[in-house]
Amino acid sequence: MKIGIPRALLYYRYAVLWETFFQEIGMETLLSPHTTRALQDKGDHYAIDENCLSSKLFLGHVAALEGKCDAVFVPRIANYGKDGILCTRFEALYDMCLNTFRDKNMHFLTCDVDIQQKKPERSAFIGLARELGKTRREGAAAYDRAKAAWEQDNLAKIKRQEEAIARTDQIRILVVGHSYNLYDEYIGRPILNAIRQLDALAVCSDAVDFKKAQKDSLSICENVPWIMSRELLGAIQKYHDRVDGIILLTAFPCGPDSMVNEMIIRRVKDRPILNLLLDSQDGNAGMETRLESFIDIIRFRKEMRHA
Repeated sequence: MKIGIPRALLYYRYAVLWETFFQEIGMETLLSPHTTRALQDKGDHYAIDENCLSSKLFLGHVAALEGKCDAVFVPRIANYGKDGILCTRFEALYDMCLNTFRDKNMHFLTCDVDIQQKKPERSAFIGLARELGKTRREGAAAYDRAKAAWEQDNLAKIKRQEEAIARTDQIRILVVGHSYNLYDEYIGRPILNAIRQLDALAVCSDAVDFKKAQKDSLSICENVPWIMSRELLGAIQKYHDRVDGIILLTAFPCGPDSMVNEMIIRRVKDRPILNLLLDSQDGNAGMETRLESFIDIIRFRKEMRHA
């Protein structure tokens, strides 16, 4: 059986977990292609105007898998407990896909993670394995190996970033954004590449111990409800003293980010901050100009301090 995985949203957080799990239970996986303008246009076609850019891209990635796999994997993740809620998009994503593509003869697989309803992640994946014809024991073993691989991959990501910071004397820019925005080839990667081309180091906010970041976030704000927003705040706390500036990378019109970013700008006063809003407009010329000006100002200030 070939399982299609949209290369969007939580894929960039859980790629190793999902791909390893399906591999362990003997399923072939197929990723949707990297984002392009055509794929974005397809997502715009299926989405309502109020959807954020990241959600629109997800629908484009789902559409790109039509006819190429036996089923498309769209997890439903509501929360990780009362202190671990996600944006409601992630809870509604599976139902949204069922409705949006109801006339396309597409089959969708999900796993329902909802700690508040006593549906933990491990049980959700075991249930998915059983749906795919595996035993409970096989599903549990596959999940445990996949979770261990995911944890090791995240530790390796943190180590790579720590080493990159330690060995460079470049301008260091902390790019604060959700992984699905940071690493998307069409909307986020060009920003990271532009920073590197300006002879600066892009420090990515997802290279953190997630649980520690959630705790560290309390030093900036104690009442942010969204778990991934708290992780971004924890990343600022972790890297704050080792970077020269902060970029807030947001997909329009993300509700949680719009509130959290405003709070960051008001409370983090001792580092220059650039707020970049990603939208559906074509071209990055404006973004590149703003990045160049931002980094030039930081470099000029550093040179003046050391003059």
